[in-house]
Amino acid sequence: MGLFVVVIAALLVVTVFLLSGKMNGNDIPYRAYFKNAGGLGPGAEVHYAGGPQVGRVSKVESDSQDPTRMEVDFAVDPSVPVKSDSVATITSTSPLGDNFLGINPGSRSAPRAARGATLKSIDYTSLDDLKAMIAELGPNANQLVNNLNERVVALKETMDRVNDLLSPQNRANVAATLATTRGMLEEDRPTIRATLGNINASSRKLEPLIDDFRKASTQANEAISHIDAMIGEDRPDIREAVASLRRAMASAASATDQLDRTLDANSENLDEIIDNLRHVTQNLNSFTETIKTRPYTLIRASDLKPHNPGGAPPQ
Repeated sequence: MGLFVVVIAALLVVTVFLLSGKMNGNDIPYRAYFKNAGGLGPGAEVHYAGGPQVGRVSKVESDSQDPTRMEVDFAVDPSVPVKSDSVATITSTSPLGDNFLGINPGSRSAPRAARGATLKSIDYTSLDDLKAMIAELGPNANQLVNNLNERVVALKETMDRVNDLLSPQNRANVAATLATTRGMLEEDRPTIRATLGNINASSRKLEPLIDDFRKASTQANEAISHIDAMIGEDRPDIREAVASLRRAMASAASATDQLDRTLDANSENLDEIIDNLRHVTQNLNSFTETIKTRPYTLIRASDLKPHNPGGAPPQ
């Protein structure tokens, strides 16, 4: 009977050691730190990438260097490709299931983690943490609801205004205004077309006349230059006549500019303006031709009084 008890006790010890992972000396030890151990203890399962169990937790205790976190030591099978950038987490397969230590795979190019290395970890979020987060969100949620209510009220006011603008009466007014405008355009379209045709025709008539007037002005300027070159004497009467002619030419140029500006405003009187301008141009051409052929008329009369030899010069 005593021997049976001893055998049973030995088997129990071996089972405990097997469950804790201490009998498998080939497992590779690792370490991770968490703010909350999530109820893990020695013997808790270790899973890789959500797969089957690959090891067990060997120790869970407070970190001697930083008492605000927990140190979790665990060992995994050597065949598990734990990388240097693998991440340790505390999770479970269901809300009511026991927590276990999970290892997320690292990148393909990362090297294998060294024996006894400390893996990166993601802090465990407990139910109490979730409750605290929800409690903190309460005031913000109330403020968000209040802001949403204000926006809904403002949107309702905007929709009411839009509905007022789109009321049957306003739509009828807009339709009537458009119809009236269309009718006015259709009624005045022939008149507008005729007016535009008259303006275009008058403009076509006026362009050659303006060109002739500009040519006459150019010829007059050339005549003045010819007179200046021909008359070398410094005589006051000649200079006064030339100055008067220049003022006349400046007035003619100013009249041309004014005619260009008032063309659009006085389209109805274009025919009369064209006739007057034609007469002015003819007179200016005649004056220019006279200056070219008889420049002396600027300083003396064209009809000379007879002068008798030995008598007094004519006055």
